[in-house]
Amino acid sequence: MANDKGHPEANDIHATVAALPEDALIIVPVRGTVLFPGLILPLALGRGPSIAAAQEAARNERPIGVLMQREAEMEAPGAEHMHEVGCSAAILRYVTAPDGTHHLICQGEQRFRVREFLDGYPFMVARIESLPEEASEESSGIQARLHHLKQRAHESLQLLPQAPPELVGAIENIRSAAQLADLVAGFMDISPEQKQEVLATLNLQDRLDRVLELLSQRLEVMRLSKEISERTQESVDERQREYLLREQLRTIQQELGEADGKQVEIEELSQAIAKLEMPREVEDEARKELKRLERMPEASSEYSMSRNYLDWLLALPWARLSEESIDIARAREVLDEDHYGLDKIKRRIVEYLAVRKLNPQGRSPILCFVGPPGVGKTSLGRSIARAMGLEFVRASLGGVHDEAEIRGHRRTYIGALPGNIVQGLRKVGTRNPVFMLDEMDKLGAGIQGDPSAALLEVLDPEQNNSFRDNYLGVPFDLSRVVFIATANVLDAIPGPLRDRMEVIELTGYTEDEKVQIARRYLVQRQLEANGLQPEQCRFSDEALHSIVRDYTREAGARNLEREIGAVCRNVAVRIAEGAIASADIAPADVREILGAPRYENEVAMRTSVPGVATGLAWTPVGGDILFIEASRAPGNGRLILTGQLGDVMKESAQAALSLIKARADTLGMSHDVLKDSDIHIHVPAGAIPKDGPSAGVAMFTALSSLFTERKVRSDTAMTGEISLRGLVLPVGGIKEKVVAAARAGVRTVMLPARNKRDWEDIPAAAREHLRFVWLETIDDALAEVLEPET
Repeated sequence: MANDKGHPEANDIHATVAALPEDALIIVPVRGTVLFPGLILPLALGRGPSIAAAQEAARNERPIGVLMQREAEMEAPGAEHMHEVGCSAAILRYVTAPDGTHHLICQGEQRFRVREFLDGYPFMVARIESLPEEASEESSGIQARLHHLKQRAHESLQLLPQAPPELVGAIENIRSAAQLADLVAGFMDISPEQKQEVLATLNLQDRLDRVLELLSQRLEVMRLSKEISERTQESVDERQREYLLREQLRTIQQELGEADGKQVEIEELSQAIAKLEMPREVEDEARKELKRLERMPEASSEYSMSRNYLDWLLALPWARLSEESIDIARAREVLDEDHYGLDKIKRRIVEYLAVRKLNPQGRSPILCFVGPPGVGKTSLGRSIARAMGLEFVRASLGGVHDEAEIRGHRRTYIGALPGNIVQGLRKVGTRNPVFMLDEMDKLGAGIQGDPSAALLEVLDPEQNNSFRDNYLGVPFDLSRVVFIATANVLDAIPGPLRDRMEVIELTGYTEDEKVQIARRYLVQRQLEANGLQPEQCRFSDEALHSIVRDYTREAGARNLEREIGAVCRNVAVRIAEGAIASADIAPADVREILGAPRYENEVAMRTSVPGVATGLAWTPVGGDILFIEASRAPGNGRLILTGQLGDVMKESAQAALSLIKARADTLGMSHDVLKDSDIHIHVPAGAIPKDGPSAGVAMFTALSSLFTERKVRSDTAMTGEISLRGLVLPVGGIKEKVVAAARAGVRTVMLPARNKRDWEDIPAAAREHLRFVWLETIDDALAEVLEPET
């Protein structure tokens, strides 16, 4: 078979075509089209070989063979891709359109079967075998089928909405069964493969049976289609009638000034749903609820519930995203503007922002700031939002003990609302805010469920892209929300929740850091709050040091700001009275305004007698100093413990006493003294429960001081647990304890040697102001802390 690779000269082609064998035929391959004898068919030619074949046949007034290829998508079909049976046709007209397309109008003449394809031509040429009609049409079986086929053809034409009149007359006038079968098959709406099957059926009776079978199937389909169309038309007519009536009613109401408020409301809701780019599932649910609302009377109790539900769906930011803009240099500026110190935390936040900038679609860790109240956890979240250019929203989880506070209430309950997560997103109006979950450690659990379990889905990047609130009942994508959590105590956060977050611990501030925080932020804020200008009230550094040292003792800076506010209010009163125009606050003014100092150097005062040692303790609000007092009285060797001590501290006291007894000779003590004395260990502030494995060293030191009658150094504090062999064991909370020691005026801190791993966590300011002694055994502590015998 020839292809398009080369074309011989025109004269050679004419000569070659003129020399074709008598049984050879020029073939025009067609796709999805079957030509039957007696039918006229227009063909659009697009392939080069087909155009050449049609032009050559028209030029030589030769018939062509219309043959359907087996695979319609084949661009250059070969012999193996063509059907065997086709229809020869006479070319009635060949037209070349102005746009360059070629059109051929031909009339089918006779069936043929391809015997072989001939090579050496620029188009398809095949030797064929003509297939004339064989059976006699005079038989009764053929005539009966002819009559039945005419009836079926008329029935099908009646079902067509616009049947050509000439086709009806042509069917009625046909007397040949073969012609009628070919005509019906050619015009019937069946697949090309089915038409090819009819064309290839040579036995006339079988062909009539096959056409009747196909026509019966089409008749059934057409009847069902007509019934469906009629029912649909009735429904459409009814809707049009209802629409016209509603429009007329609306026009009348407008003329009378009685517009239907409900209908206006329904239309506004429908337009609002169309404007929002809701997910497909959410929009379907909204449309469904809107239809229920439209059918519901306004007086119904469910009307307001349904309307509120739609209001919530329309108010949520389904597709509204804030533009995220991360500039690392700008982020550093924002963090330095808003917070003093916290270098390690700032560095981690900058790393977090840098990774998010380089990989916006990545799954960023969920940061959890853990630290005492007032150290700036919430304000760090605000700074992160400002550095990213995103909105900030906060939800407090303190005291939440109902799972519905997170997932929302089901709509079946009266007064149901979505959970805090969805409420926060509606409030902020964007799908990618910085969302702070405050007080994670104060979640509770009750009979209504466990809210911490509900938060697992919120904070899990594998699940929160389809978070389902019970009130909404449709999924909401939380994957773009930047979640940040805060807590005061890490141990109170449930383990599975803690596993989903990266914990960043914030310790308390030293005295110098608090003074800088007051100078940079708190004073200006309180001046503005009390209506003062900066030149009307000026604080000296000594005054700020006095406030920090004598009137506040906390890890954060909230009480410090309150005391600064009290000074500012006193100045505001005097300025308002006209007594002064401005004030320069000195330490003496602070004492006059705030009264006598609330905190003095208790360390020196309390350790001025033997039997008192200064310990360091960790509390949920930061570190603190702890005094261990020991005394003895005549008795029978009993150990008395007071001060609301927990089981762990009671065990530490018992271990310290046992170690004292074991080392009585080393300490120069008499065993009779221990046998004939009752030992009383007391930890002041008895109304406050105390417990924890870090008071062993302090208790042993207090007992040693008591029995040796050597005072403990007043500027030294200690922490650590002891073993019965005299080893000092490591403890936790070193950062908080060291900061508390610096805040209380301690100069020397004794820590377990195995806690040297926490050295980098201790703030630089505390490391500069304190002297550290690392303890391997309890002997190291006694050598350092006990004053010489007098």
